[in-house]
Amino acid sequence: MNLNIDKLNKPVFVVSSLFILALIIYTVLDPSTAGSNFSYLQNTIVTNGSWFYVLTVTIILVFAIYMSISSISAIKLGPDHASPDYSFSTWLAMLFAAGMGIGLMFFGVAEPVMHYLSPPTAEKNTLEAAREAMKITFFHWGLHAWAIYAIVALILSYFCYRHKLPLTLRSALHPIIGDKIYGWPGHLVDIFAVVSTVFGVATSLGLGATQVNSGLNYLLGIDVSTQNQIFIMIAITALASVSVATGLDKGIKILSQTNMLLAIALLALVFVLGPSVFLLKVYVQNIGAYLSDLVHTSFNLFAYDKKDWIGGWTIFYWGWWLAWAPFVGLFIARISRGRTIREFILGVMLVPTAFTLLWMTIFGNTAISMVTDGTSANLAQMVGENSSVALFVFLENFPFTTALTILSVVMIVIFFVTSCDSGAMVIDMLCSNGRNDTPLWQRLFWAISVGLVAAILSVAGGLSALQTMTIASALPFSIVLLFAIFGLMRALQIESVKKESLLVNAMPTNYYQDAEQWREKLDNLVSHPDKKNATKYIEVKVFKAFSKLKEQFELNGINAEIEQSKNGIKILVNHGTEYDFAYGVHKKMHTQPDFASDDDSNDDDMYYRAEVHLMEGGQDYDIMGWSEIAIINDVIDQYQKHTHFLHLLRE
Repeated sequence: MNLNIDKLNKPVFVVSSLFILALIIYTVLDPSTAGSNFSYLQNTIVTNGSWFYVLTVTIILVFAIYMSISSISAIKLGPDHASPDYSFSTWLAMLFAAGMGIGLMFFGVAEPVMHYLSPPTAEKNTLEAAREAMKITFFHWGLHAWAIYAIVALILSYFCYRHKLPLTLRSALHPIIGDKIYGWPGHLVDIFAVVSTVFGVATSLGLGATQVNSGLNYLLGIDVSTQNQIFIMIAITALASVSVATGLDKGIKILSQTNMLLAIALLALVFVLGPSVFLLKVYVQNIGAYLSDLVHTSFNLFAYDKKDWIGGWTIFYWGWWLAWAPFVGLFIARISRGRTIREFILGVMLVPTAFTLLWMTIFGNTAISMVTDGTSANLAQMVGENSSVALFVFLENFPFTTALTILSVVMIVIFFVTSCDSGAMVIDMLCSNGRNDTPLWQRLFWAISVGLVAAILSVAGGLSALQTMTIASALPFSIVLLFAIFGLMRALQIESVKKESLLVNAMPTNYYQDAEQWREKLDNLVSHPDKKNATKYIEVKVFKAFSKLKEQFELNGINAEIEQSKNGIKILVNHGTEYDFAYGVHKKMHTQPDFASDDDSNDDDMYYRAEVHLMEGGQDYDIMGWSEIAIINDVIDQYQKHTHFLHLLRE
């Protein structure tokens, strides 16, 4: 196989691989010592740094809300003319499958029941315990978690699609360290992201194999054993390898859409077969209780009560969401090009949160009802003994138990396949300067590596140790993330100033050399040129106008360049350490309006426009047929707005 090393960031790839190998060897050789050391590290962080975790996650949530309602939220994650790469439903399915799906299968029944049996403040096995159990579950799985993913993804997609930086974690630090992101400081950030992603996905794969094994034990009587779990990991890794080989637009997209439909089907079946009206009531009431108490719970550290509960639950979750943020955030960024900041934030935060909370209500409240009214005598006991089987014990109480269990097992497998293949894609991008057109061997290497790490650690008993280490790694990442948020705000302030400058009207210019040229403009407006005419116009008339502008800029001591491409031409005016000015003309194909022609043939229903593109992207206006002087005056008008933008920045 031809190894295209040009697409490989060798320092990140080699150092990450060696560091992962070293950690595996350390954990395998002495898992008890490794587990003890990592647990000590996590306990130290919880004891001394829980306030920092709580404060950081709250700051992230507040920042996300601000970004969704601020005036700059209309900015696109990409050029101004960009449109989303995926439909809204496909986009939601992919980000949901990568970000949260498998956790709902594992904790949808188990966590509410655990909080009901052992609430932090209420008396257990009471109505107040049931209310508190759902409120806590909503808190852990609600807006805070998705805000973390949204902000990391926003930072990465903004700097990649808007500023042409690599789609890797290093780009988040560009406003702080500048071009040093291309050196070892940037390499270290990406190495950290690779290592945390590999161990995060591997840990989830190992723990998930336990739940699949439990489901198969319920269905087919297959023994729950490490050997069987290794076989399950091999199967999931093989499926993930096939998916990652087919690419994002086939494997991951199709699997995500399939699992979203299956999740909706399972949710609907449990809702219809369960206490439907009661579930609708408690869903509304749970949301109200969650939102009304959001500020209090966001800042509650149990400082006066001195409970260890928060370390075992809230801090664990905040650390886990932060540890997964480099992986999930980069994946969401990869699929979100072309959306506005407002659409992005609201889509990432509100829609998955609403679905997640609905899932937790239907499964969690139904499970608590089974425990309180004695419908399921052993559900509470099984949740306490082995939470991986909680879902299957829960489904025993419904009609069509076997069908529901089969559906659940299939969903769990697909969720793990999508986590593995999207994880392999993200790791590959981190090791390839953000590129996704990498050789097949690189993607397969990481897909197989994740499965191999999970299998080795499962046999050696080191999964829990690595899980602890992964959560502890959230501390340094949260510090980096706070700096990155500051950098994003600075970049968006500059962008806001640029938008303001474009609203300034320049002094009116004379676009026509004589009074009769209005006829020429009208003729151009009602005509619909083909590709050949548009190409000739750009290559001849626009090029001549740009050449005259270039000459005049250079007479004034300002460097200007003309760049030609397949789709058009651009004049670039260099301003040294300040922001450069670019004015391009690109030909773009459009459908003719109905009034343009009576001919119904497909050959004549398309035409081309010569559209203006600035540094921010397409401006959606056509200069096809303009005279040289008209083109020159339009460039000067846009340049005047750019100089006003530079003036505003200097104030």
